Amino acid sequence: MSELFTPYKLGPIELRNRTIRSAAFENMCPGNKPSQMLYDYHTSVARGGVGMTTVAYCAVDRSGVSFDGQLYVHDEIKEDLRKLTDGIHAEGAKASIQLGHCGNMTHFYTCGYRIPVGASTGFNLYSPTIVRALRKDEIKEIVRHFGEAVDFCRDCGFDCVEIHAGHGYLISQFLSPYTNHRKDEYGGPLENRMRFMHEVLDEVMAHAGNDMAVVVKTNMWDGFRKGMPLEDCLTVAKAIEAHGVHALVLTAGFVSKAPMLILGGAMPLKTMAHYMNPWKFWWLKAGLALVGRQMVPTVPYRELYFLDMARKFRAQLKLPLIYVGGIQSRENCETVLNEGFQLMQMAHVLIHDPAFVNHMKESEDMSYRSRCGRSNYCVARMYTLEMKCHECVEGLPCRLRKEIEKAEKDAAASVEAAKRK
Repeated sequence: MSELFTPYKLGPIELRNRTIRSAAFENMCPGNKPSQMLYDYHTSVARGGVGMTTVAYCAVDRSGVSFDGQLYVHDEIKEDLRKLTDGIHAEGAKASIQLGHCGNMTHFYTCGYRIPVGASTGFNLYSPTIVRALRKDEIKEIVRHFGEAVDFCRDCGFDCVEIHAGHGYLISQFLSPYTNHRKDEYGGPLENRMRFMHEVLDEVMAHAGNDMAVVVKTNMWDGFRKGMPLEDCLTVAKAIEAHGVHALVLTAGFVSKAPMLILGGAMPLKTMAHYMNPWKFWWLKAGLALVGRQMVPTVPYRELYFLDMARKFRAQLKLPLIYVGGIQSRENCETVLNEGFQLMQMAHVLIHDPAFVNHMKESEDMSYRSRCGRSNYCVARMYTLEMKCHECVEGLPCRLRKEIEKAEKDAAASVEAAKRK
């Protein structure tokens, strides 16, 4: 049997195989509470064969919420989360949850703060809203909330927490010189910019004890000139390793500057605008119509698009690494394992087919592939509605179907071009 389908011990827990459903935002928590949709999706992925499924982006407190359909830690949701983890465990998978804080990527009517907070004072174009710098006492409070959130997740039945330190959210905002302009001990040189991350991980590991697995999602590159370069991101990764976390998820990109680096391909802008509330998001709809491609520039898609960067981290780190980015086939999975990565995360293929892992295992063909065309339709709609593949949606307008078809053709052409190089 391939190593892909063998058990793996991740810290104090054992996964039945090497696959993990990544923390792709589901937008299935209206009113910031778990829904039946969230339960149905994650239990279907667990039933479909993954070793562990990750509930996306739970904020450690209300101030860290970006969307109305996103979780944050509060006692009212404990019972529903316990039901969810029980359902996942009943299907043979482990349950993980991503913990983070959005920092400046929010709005006052969503996060409950009169003025949203971040590493530094600034302006969030996507809301749009002014953001103020966190005071030192508020930083300490958020650090404490990270630790308390680990205890909360244990009480809810989760086996693992994933700390989000990438993509331009709060920990990443402290790390990146693009968003951190502080003059105190939390700003300036990289050693200072890592201080908030160190404090969070100290707190998390103290609360995790010996029964909760801890993984950290961290950038290999912010994706633009004024952000974190690969060399600094490698320094950060080594610092995270020193905390004794059980694995790193290697990613790249910045939601406010290089969003498509995270996903690969093009954002279907017509689809995104189609689902947006015209009253609530009128400025964003107008911006997409006028300068959409400048706001969300395309990154040519190719399979395993983070692998070249991830190899450099694999060469210098000793702890287990979790690969994510562009897995489309059984062959891709075997490549990742052969390159020395212990585990892998995937999202698009599990949105298209929650049983993708079982189908790989049952197939005698090593070239088994997902039929996901990487149109990113699921991403374009999930900022407004629940995450869903276009193949599960009836009555799509003709202009959206055409946009999806073009995006899939472009993605396929990019893959073929990459193979020829």
